[in-house]
Amino acid sequence: MTTRRVFLFEYLSAGMGDGRHGAPAELRAEGLAMRDAMQADLTALQDVKLSVAVGRSDSSFGADSPASTRHVCALVGESAPDFVARQADSHDLVWVVAPETGGLLAALNEVVPPQRWLGCTGDAIRLASSKRATLARLQQHSIATPLDFMTDAAVRHWVVKPDDGAGSLDTRRHGDHAAALIDLQRRGQRGETATLEPWVNGDALSLSLQVHDNNAELLAVNRQRLAIDGEGAVSLIEVDIAAGDFDAAQRHAFEQTARDVCAAIPGLAGWVGIDLVWHAQRGPVVVEVNPRVTSAYVGMSATLGRNLAAEILSAHEAAQPRAAITDAAL
Repeated sequence: MTTRRVFLFEYLSAGMGDGRHGAPAELRAEGLAMRDAMQADLTALQDVKLSVAVGRSDSSFGADSPASTRHVCALVGESAPDFVARQADSHDLVWVVAPETGGLLAALNEVVPPQRWLGCTGDAIRLASSKRATLARLQQHSIATPLDFMTDAAVRHWVVKPDDGAGSLDTRRHGDHAAALIDLQRRGQRGETATLEPWVNGDALSLSLQVHDNNAELLAVNRQRLAIDGEGAVSLIEVDIAAGDFDAAQRHAFEQTARDVCAAIPGLAGWVGIDLVWHAQRGPVVVEVNPRVTSAYVGMSATLGRNLAAEILSAHEAAQPRAAITDAAL
C-alpha cells in the first residue's frame, strides 16, 4: 500500500486571515469546522499521511491527534501562496479551502502543480471568482440566473454585493433600485468591485456536488437560513445539509442544473457548491458557483454514510499518471 502525503490548508484556520480576504472574526469558526471535517475524513484513511496548516497561536489541537497527522505553520511573514507552494513541494496532494476574494484561491492554485491540486482548475476558479462573469457565462448557456429578472416588473428588492465576495459578507438588500444604485456607486468610489442584481424571491438553497471528468453527482440539496437586518444587511445563519422534502420533479430540476452548470464551466472538479433560489414559477435560479469545499461539507460524509475525502482523492488520482503523483520532492 502506497502512502499518500496530503497537505490540508484552510485559509482562516491557518492563521492567514488579514481582513482583506474575508472577515476572520465572522468566518473563522466556519473555516475551522470545514478543516476539522476534512481532517476527520482524511485521517480515517490508512494510506494517508496528513499535514494540516494551523496558526502559530492555534491551541485547538490536542495530544489525541493521530500519529499520521502533523501540524505545520507558515513562517513569520510568509504569504499564503509562498506557504502553500513550500508545502506542495513535499506533498503528493494539496487540498485548499480559501476565499475567492481578491483572487486568493486562484493565486494558491497557481503555485501548486496541477497533478497535486485537489479541486477545480485555475480557469474554472478564475471564472467562478467573479459573480458577474459567472452569471454571464451561465446565461449564455440558458441557465436561469438573477439576470433574467432585470426587467421583471415584479421585482421589489435589489441586492448589492462584492463581485468576488465570500459568503454573504458585505451583501445588502435594498427596497428600490435607486438606493441600490447609490450603494453600488459608493462602493465603486471606494475602489471596490461590486455587482447589483435583482433579489429573487424563493427558497434559498445550495447544491453540494462531487464532480469528476465534468460529470456531476448531486450529493445533497441544502437549505440556507438567511437573516436580513433593518438596514438590509444579509447574513447566512445556518446551513441545513440534505434538508427539505423535494418531489421527483424538483429533484430532477436540481440534477439537471448541476449538469448544466458543469457543462457551462469546464474544469469544475472535486467538491463544488452551487447557491440558488427555488423560484415558484421558474424553478432553480443559480446565484453563484463555489469552486471549492463549502460549509455544507461539515457532516456530509456522516449523513451519506460515505467518506467523501476518500472518493475525491481516488477520483483525482485515477485521472493522473501515477508517476506524476509520486514525483513530489523525496
